[in-house]
This record gives sequence, structure tokens and C-alpha cells, in this order.
Amino acid sequence: MSGRTARRRVLKITLPGDGQPGAAASRADFRADFLAAEEPLGIRVNGAALTMTMRTPGDDVELAAGFLVGEAVIRTPADLAEIRLCDGTSCGHGDHDGMGNIADVTLAAGVTVAAGARRSFLTTSACGVCGKASIADICVLPAAALADDLASFAPAVLACLPGRLREAQRVFSRTGGLHAAGLFTSGGDLIAIREDVGRHNAVDKVVGWALLNGRLPLAGCVLLVSGRASFELVQKAVLAGIPLLAAVSAPSSLAVDLATEAGLTLVGFLRGPSMNVYTAAHRVPA
Repeated sequence: MSGRTARRRVLKITLPGDGQPGAAASRADFRADFLAAEEPLGIRVNGAALTMTMRTPGDDVELAAGFLVGEAVIRTPADLAEIRLCDGTSCGHGDHDGMGNIADVTLAAGVTVAAGARRSFLTTSACGVCGKASIADICVLPAAALADDLASFAPAVLACLPGRLREAQRVFSRTGGLHAAGLFTSGGDLIAIREDVGRHNAVDKVVGWALLNGRLPLAGCVLLVSGRASFELVQKAVLAGIPLLAAVSAPSSLAVDLATEAGLTLVGFLRGPSMNVYTAAHRVPA
């Protein structure tokens, strides 16, 4: 398996002074640069291909487990018999095209995959719902909304979380090219952080970690993402039992609609001393 970063040779150009035309000559030299790695991972369930996603290598078992939680395929560790990583041949199946690695999942007896959960083509690092066959397949939320209505999150605590997330992003500090998802307590303590080129992958890795460690549902926790809050991230948070999803950037209209329906508190533009609370504001007492 490849590492989380890749080393490449780049031409570094530095303009003198204020960089305006007519200034002294610029400086150019070759140097080594570290990039965030991006490679395909296939997820196969009970011997059948479920999806191929582009991700940053690492925490792949957690990624597969979290993806299945986000597709409403599994809810507890008891729903899983085994997850193992292989190269597409060592798992004994002949339906792999040889790209990347494979997370080979065996479900517990009686656990099945709905037809709508299977993706018809590659899921890119920028898309969490690519490959869905119909609009009806996109939403997989249960009828019941979040039950964790007693959770409360102080605005002053929320305001500190982006800085704590950034400080914990070890791979981002080397590459500048990774998203992060961080799980925090209501008091602002960091529980888990995962990085990936895809926002949805980073969330899947956090949720998968929680599943494999018997932590679901994640009542009383905050999930913070380093980018925007999209529909699929709201859905993943709700299915993991997380009462508050926060993003440093904007949410989409569909994300707000789904959060309203599910009873999730959705916070956007969490930057410095201000934030926007779009839904379920009773959990963020001003």
C-alpha cells in the first residue's frame, strides 16, 4: 500500500519585492514537494463489487466500515463478520480490474445490501454520491430523527474547534492538500481525526473508527469538517447519531433541508468568533 504523501520535483518561482512588472528578476529553482496521495480503493461486499472510491491511502478498514454505515447497510459491529484488505487477487475473487487496493467485506448472516446502495461507476474524491442510480437512492435516512435533543454546545467551545482541528492535521501540514474530519466532545476535546483528499472519505473514516470501537451512536458529539457541508455529509452525521455537524464553509440548500428534517444542528461558516446556525438552534444557546 502506498503512503499518505507522494514526493514530486517542482519548479519553485519566487517574485522579488511586491511582484510588480519591471522589478528585479525572479528567482527559480527546483525543489522537492510533498503532495497528498490519491489512489483508488475498491469496496467489495460478500464477493460483489459495491463501489470504487478515490481516497488518500490509510485507515482503509475504517473507510469501508464508515461507508457502509453511511449507506445504511450496517449499524453495529455485529453487522460485520470481517473486513480485510487485499490487492484484488489474494481475496480469491476474479472481478477486480487491478486498480488500487480492495477492502473485502463479509457481512454477518442476515445483513444484506439494498440494490440502490451499489455504485455504477467510480466515486471521485470530490463526490460522495457519485454512481447512484436514482434520486430515490440518494437518501437512505431512517424515518426517525435524531433522539439526542438534550445535547448542548456552547458557542465559545465551537469557536475553538477549527483551530484545534488544524493543529491536529499532520499530513495537511506537509502537503496543504487534505480535508479533515474531527470528532469532538461537547466540551471541545478531540476524540478522533482523519484526513483524506475527499471530505466524505474523511467523515467515513471517523465514523468507521467509531463503529469498530463500539462508539456508535455518537450522542453528544460534534463532527467538524474542514470544507463545506453537503447533503451527503449531513446524512452520514445523522446515520452515525451525531447531533451537531459544523463546517468552516457554507452548507448547501439540500444539506439544510435534510438537517431540518432529521433534527440535526447544522453550523456553517465556523470561523473565528462567529458562526451561522442553520437548523436546530436549541442546541447552541447564545
